[in-house]
Amino acid sequence: MIGAAAFVTTVFALLGMAVPAISGLVVSLFFGYFFRDPDRVVPQTELAVVAPADGKVIAVSPVDRSPLGEGDVIKISIFMNVFNVHVNRMPVAGRVSRVAYHPGKFVAASLDKASDDNERNALEIEMDDGRTLGVVQIAGLIARRIVCRVQEDDVLERGQRFGVICFGSRVDLYLPSDSTPGVSTGDKVSAGSSIVAQLARPQTPGT
Repeated sequence: MIGAAAFVTTVFALLGMAVPAISGLVVSLFFGYFFRDPDRVVPQTELAVVAPADGKVIAVSPVDRSPLGEGDVIKISIFMNVFNVHVNRMPVAGRVSRVAYHPGKFVAASLDKASDDNERNALEIEMDDGRTLGVVQIAGLIARRIVCRVQEDDVLERGQRFGVICFGSRVDLYLPSDSTPGVSTGDKVSAGSSIVAQLARPQTPGT
């Protein structure tokens, strides 16, 4: 997309079409800004869950189901506006045990119903201790393209890049019900570097 915009801008400039060339330059610069992908320092805190997306936390609540199945979980929703970095990162280290794409609508991603109504792509991540959590990429009002670069059985590290969503969109994170959220509604978070929750320590046999 960036290359196409730059190419068209160059053509306009070579043809001496000043106004289209300037407009193309502005568009090219915006695309370059929007698709930026900065490096992040990933916390190494034991049992920490990091944000899968940049943006604003719009919901932290217990729910009794997720797109990956029934059962009590904690849901953390992060809304990305057009000025946020839109690269998505793994919240924990683990194996991608399931990928589930759901076609749907394109209502504003900040609305509660976006979790159920919008086009979305869900990942189930299995950690080494057997526990699972879910990450759901959700398209927004303008976004019409969800990019997921992983597939089932891929093993990724905490903070590793796994996809991107174009323009305003949302990511929902579903954690085991005994997790402790570390963010509240309204907090700003950065993908791969902000700790959003702490997992409970696994129970050992006999305890």
